[in-house]
Amino acid sequence: MPPEFFIRRPRVVEKRIAYLCLGSNLGDRAGTMAKAVGLIARIGLKIIARSSLYQTPPWGPVPQGPYLNMVVAVETELSARELLHMLLGVEHAFGRDRTKEVRFGPRTIDIDILLYGDDVVAEPDLEIPHPRMMERAFALVPLAEIAPDLVIGGVAVKEALARLDRSGIERVELPSDPA
Repeated sequence: MPPEFFIRRPRVVEKRIAYLCLGSNLGDRAGTMAKAVGLIARIGLKIIARSSLYQTPPWGPVPQGPYLNMVVAVETELSARELLHMLLGVEHAFGRDRTKEVRFGPRTIDIDILLYGDDVVAEPDLEIPHPRMMERAFALVPLAEIAPDLVIGGVAVKEALARLDRSGIERVELPSDPA
C-alpha cells in the first residue's frame, strides 16, 4: 500500500445552477447573442435552459436603441468569482471593454450573473443575487419564462414581475433557418 500522501482522492465539486442575463443593442444583436451563448457552452458551461429573445427599451439616462435580452440557465462547477471572470472574457471576445464605456450606455454584449445557486455574494465588484434584477422587467420577463416559480429573497419571480411595468417588452420571433 502506498503512503497516505500518494493516495489520490477525488475532489468533491459542487455544481450550481446560475442564471445569466444577456443583452445587446449594437450591431447584429440576435447574431451576437446566439454566438455568445455558443461561446459560453464551448468554454465549459452546460446550458440547461434558455429563454426567448425579447426586445426591450433601453435602461438608464443615455439615449440609445432598444436591446435584445434573454436569460440562460447554466450548470457550473466554477465559483461565482471564476464564473464572473469567464463571462468578462466572453464579453471581451465580442469587443466589450468595460473600462472604456459609458455607464448604462450602448453595448455589443452585456452578461450579468443574476443568480448563482442559493448563494449570496456581497463584494465590491460582484453582488449575487443581482442587486437590481427585481426592479428590471427586461431581466425578469425572460427569467420568468424559464423559471417562473423561482423564489428570490422570499419573492417569486412571477410575483415580482407582476409589480413591474412591462410596456415596450416584446418577444422576438426569429426566422427559422431553411434546412
